[in-house]
Amino acid sequence: MANHRPSSVAQHPRFTAPVSLKPLLFRALSRVPARVALVLALLRWISPVPAEPMPEFFVATSGSDSNPGTRDRPVATLERARDLLRSSGATRGSPPGPAVIHLGPGDHARTSPLELTADDSGLPGSPVVWRAEPGTQARLLGGRRLGGFKPVTDPEVLRRLPVAARAHVQECDLRALDIREFGEMKSRGFGRPTAVAHCELFHGGQPMTLARWPNAGAFTSIAGFPDTSGHNDDHGGNIGRLEDGFLFEGDRPRNWKPSTNLWVHGYWAWDWANSYERVVSLDPETRRIRTAPPYGLYGFRKGQRFFFLNILEELDEPGEWFLDPGLAKLFFWPPEVLGTEPESLLSLLDGPLIRMTGASNVIIAGVILEATRGNGVEIRQGSSNLIAGCVLRNIGNTGVLIESGIGHGVSGCDLQDEGDSGVSLSGGDRQTLTPGGHFVENCHFRRQGRWSRCYSPAIHLVGVGLRASHNLIEDHPHCAILFWGNDHRIDFNEIHHVALETGDVGAIYTGRNFTFRGNRIRNNFIHDTGGVGMGSMGVYMDDCVSGTEISGNVFHRVQRAVFLGGGRDHRVYENVFVDCNPAVQLDGRGLDRSPVWRDMVDKTMRAGLAEVPAELYRRRYPELKSLDADYGPPGGPALTGESFRGVPPTGNRVKGNLAVGKWLEIGWNATPSDLVAQDNILIENPGFVRAPGTPARATDFALRDDAPALQAGFPRLPLGQIGLQEDAWRRQLPGRSNAP
Repeated sequence: MANHRPSSVAQHPRFTAPVSLKPLLFRALSRVPARVALVLALLRWISPVPAEPMPEFFVATSGSDSNPGTRDRPVATLERARDLLRSSGATRGSPPGPAVIHLGPGDHARTSPLELTADDSGLPGSPVVWRAEPGTQARLLGGRRLGGFKPVTDPEVLRRLPVAARAHVQECDLRALDIREFGEMKSRGFGRPTAVAHCELFHGGQPMTLARWPNAGAFTSIAGFPDTSGHNDDHGGNIGRLEDGFLFEGDRPRNWKPSTNLWVHGYWAWDWANSYERVVSLDPETRRIRTAPPYGLYGFRKGQRFFFLNILEELDEPGEWFLDPGLAKLFFWPPEVLGTEPESLLSLLDGPLIRMTGASNVIIAGVILEATRGNGVEIRQGSSNLIAGCVLRNIGNTGVLIESGIGHGVSGCDLQDEGDSGVSLSGGDRQTLTPGGHFVENCHFRRQGRWSRCYSPAIHLVGVGLRASHNLIEDHPHCAILFWGNDHRIDFNEIHHVALETGDVGAIYTGRNFTFRGNRIRNNFIHDTGGVGMGSMGVYMDDCVSGTEISGNVFHRVQRAVFLGGGRDHRVYENVFVDCNPAVQLDGRGLDRSPVWRDMVDKTMRAGLAEVPAELYRRRYPELKSLDADYGPPGGPALTGESFRGVPPTGNRVKGNLAVGKWLEIGWNATPSDLVAQDNILIENPGFVRAPGTPARATDFALRDDAPALQAGFPRLPLGQIGLQEDAWRRQLPGRSNAP
């Protein structure tokens, strides 16, 4: 065991500014008092001269597992370093500071997950740290670099390729690289179980497009469905039965060779519910498609969007690719000449790069995790593990999945191009309202939900007492933050250019449970959102969810900035609304007598009340008692049948907000008496320090000293604290993007 002095984390390539880390760590400590032990441990770790030597081992791509793991004689694999640390006793005793495993530069190829268990735990104040060597890039790679591309010469393949593509498409013989397992495409999307992704091609650090028609960014439309297939969609429309298939327009598929692996992706009935489905039959004469079970979602509606994919004949533009498993060949039209600096990666690992089960006090710091078909990191059970200052990109499923345990976190990471969610946190106990304490903070999210387009957010919170703070989220097809449960904190995040491909969606979203209480959405900056069809919302309290505090946020160029969809007891205080349409909207869908809405409040919402201990919840959230007038008291008698009149959206308070532009809409069974609107400032020139530009910044909306809004009583908001902040894991802030 070596006793070298640890190098400072400030030498990592992401932390090059000559700034002392201690003030930054103390600033982080002041924000999150519960993390005292972790921060003190980090202060000891970065101290120039540790009081005593710490156990440390070194891993290098040129090392040997017969080596002792010193700096001069490193081991080759992460597993050997883990086992050496176990045998040193550092994970079971009381070392003077963190135990460190240094990962040398280059690619640490992973054909299986790095498994960490309780035997690999640190101690409170003395974590086990897995970290990249200072000034280098260490990458855990779940895929293979591809080489040996050459022009296509097979006459049959050339015949199938579009004429314009034949001179550009290159082929790679995967058997020659000893790659024989590719994974299978599976149905995935809204309401589907999470499935390990098929292999994907990444080039120059970006995901490439599986050959499709129409090309990326475009859709074709469902032309209809068989005459005998139509039925009511419960909202006054007509959709076709899933098992009967749907009709398409045009003759494009006549050019395609019949395939047993042709797929379609669509928003089959609603703009918030997508799925990928395998085609089992395509009749070019009748223009009818049937898909394999589970067929699709809800039904097939005429005019809804879809596209075809996995078609060699449609490999017709740079960045597209196709893999023929029978030939074991990959065909690719590269964005530039192959052989130049950008690498081509094929994701192969069918599990996470790192899996922690029962481990505690482990830090993964400053590494790149890339090109797995599964999740990037999985953490279950244990306590106080941290993923910090890492890059997680080109992941098939979720970047970081945390389920159960206490106080795990993701801090200062960059996450981009995940197939499903960015970070998913699940913790705490809704039966006892015990908080889980998991958090995601100061992370930059881009392009999550590449495959599972809907309800695969950048951040997913499930349970009790979780936190999402100081994150930047951009370029997402659906919602940025999705939460279920109680007592969550969502604060100081910047969210923009989300809901780019979907409708009836919120940048921050939850819904359909009266007991989701105690949640606080504070001091966020939400701007420049998208939305198709029914459009999008900034904060969407959907389907009668209730009891959320929404305060101190800034909304700019957002449709329906705060939408209270039939719920009650919300607090909308001291927000800024500029150019929204409208700022606040309230409806009373819980009173609608049509079957779909009556069943929601009479069955789904009633069942949600019964799933939690009534006494505890009524003590913690006294406003729940007001539902007795609608459902009957917990001990009965219950109001059912004709005695049940629905649930009105009462108890909402909208106070002290500042609005420029369209203000308030109340409708669909709601009345002005359902909402207390008080002391709101509706003004055309509130006195912002500057007009919001493109891109807008939160600090644009600070008030001048002589601002009319300030004189009218509107408070100063902590706008400079919104979004990414410099700290121990993020020494430089990224430049602002302006996604289309």
